[in-house]
This record gives sequence, structure tokens and C-alpha cells, in this order.
Amino acid sequence: MAGGEEAEAAKLTGISKIFNAQTTRGRANVAMATYASVGLLIAYFTLKPKKSKK
Repeated sequence: MAGGEEAEAAKLTGISKIFNAQTTRGRANVAMATYASVGLLIAYFTLKPKKSKK
């Protein structure tokens, strides 16, 4: 499979080129996006102001 990943990646466009599940780089991008979104959710719920009860 010499160059197989590059040949298929050349056919893809847009967001499917970045998050391609067939290539190692695409899978790494999916993992990084997942970690980033989980981190943002944790930061949001940790840093948001607490509701004050009257």
C-alpha cells in the first residue's frame, strides 16, 4: 500500500479531508477534537458563575 493513504486523501474535500478515519492523521485530528471539546465543557461548568438563591 505504498501511497494509498495519500491517493485517497487527495479525493476528499472539506471537513472530511481533515477528519478522515482512514488515515492516521485523520484519526489523530478526531481524537484531538474530542479532547478539546471535553476540556471546554469541563472548563465551562467549572468556571461559570454559581446561581445565587434568594
